[in-house]
Amino acid sequence: MIESQSALFGSETHSNWIRLRTLILLRWLAITGQIAAVIASVWVYGMNLETGFISIAIGISVIINLVSMFVYPNVRRLTESQAARLLLFDTIQLTALLWLTGGLNNPFAFLIVAPVTISAAALSLRSTVALAGIAACSVTVLALTHLPLVTAAGDVLEIPTILAFGFWSGIITGILFLGLYAYRVTSEQHSMSEALLATQMALSREQKLTDLGGVVAAAAHELGTPLATIKLVSSELVEELEDQPELRDDAILIREQVNRCHDIMRSMGRAGKSDKHLKIAALQTVVEEAAEPHLARGKEVYFDFEPDGKTTPQPEALRLPEVIHGLRNLIQNAVDFAKDNVWIEARWTADTILIRVIDDGPGFPTDMTGRIGDPFVRRRTSLQSARKRPEYQGMGLGLFIAKTLLERTGAELSFNNGADPYLLRTEWPDKCGAIVEVSWPRHAVAFSQQASRDALGENDQITE
Repeated sequence: MIESQSALFGSETHSNWIRLRTLILLRWLAITGQIAAVIASVWVYGMNLETGFISIAIGISVIINLVSMFVYPNVRRLTESQAARLLLFDTIQLTALLWLTGGLNNPFAFLIVAPVTISAAALSLRSTVALAGIAACSVTVLALTHLPLVTAAGDVLEIPTILAFGFWSGIITGILFLGLYAYRVTSEQHSMSEALLATQMALSREQKLTDLGGVVAAAAHELGTPLATIKLVSSELVEELEDQPELRDDAILIREQVNRCHDIMRSMGRAGKSDKHLKIAALQTVVEEAAEPHLARGKEVYFDFEPDGKTTPQPEALRLPEVIHGLRNLIQNAVDFAKDNVWIEARWTADTILIRVIDDGPGFPTDMTGRIGDPFVRRRTSLQSARKRPEYQGMGLGLFIAKTLLERTGAELSFNNGADPYLLRTEWPDKCGAIVEVSWPRHAVAFSQQASRDALGENDQITE
């Protein structure tokens, strides 16, 4: 399931993220600012500008905006290539205006960073790098050649060469830094959103399975009596039809099918946890239920449940989907990477409850220790590891889901290795692999003493 979720959310597609209306509004703001700057320069400060060419450059932008407004609906979302082309046009249009108005001597030259920042926040890395390269080339062209800014008195306004070089360096740095910053922040936000969505899907699936199991258990219980009656009657018919072989064979077939139905319903009924009396169980029962799907996968799983220190009764736990699914993901991860053995230990005191999952595998990579639990953590795997687990994509989504679900119940998680990676392999202890510790305070909702002591009340009636 984790691999399928990784495949679902691991794609870094950026298409259809930007509405056309958003870019239209931004361009109208830019056009308004450009017109205001030209009017102020000519009428207030008396600058001699190429107003004809400037009007053409601004007019083209106005025409494109009007066509976009009337031809396409406001709710239209742009594809990657469409958004990239529009941002490329904005970069070229701004470069043309700056070339006509003094190049880097124009104080508004830094605005050429804006299209690159928008691309970094909304488009893919490839599109952003291409646009940043074009913007850097444009700034370099503006630094080398441009029409001068001339006042009404004929004076040329030009900053010193050293300042022009500094301004050019600052804009190039801004393109690189702001573009990279915006891309990283936006990528992390989207990764976190996708991972949280995957967590909600996993929790919803676990909740639906729990609810479905209750219905199945109730059906198995209710069908038990009629199946037993049919079995009894068919057994009597088998005895009474000794002299009629054909009818006797039919009676035997009915009895066999009733036994089969009974076995099927009993197997399905094991999943039922709807009865309120079954919503609370001993800690060992809940942990073993979480580990059950991975007990027959070729690895030895050992359970160790005992109090820490003084003799304390084993705590009772609520069968919360968050706890079961979170522990199940941790156990699955341990079984996946274990060489031969997995240990699941539980310790409890009057104040805390601790569950520890240990394996004898290679452990967590030392260079990734600080990022364990983050979603979509990619790491290159060796060819040997890829052959052992060709289906594993190493996205980190399973650990993130487990960590998120368990923390919702008040747990704290820690990730460690059982052996020093700098020791020889022969010096490693038996429990040398990854160690995941899940710790709850005793008053956490999953182990609430009040919840276990309250009256259960009546079970909910099953309705249509």
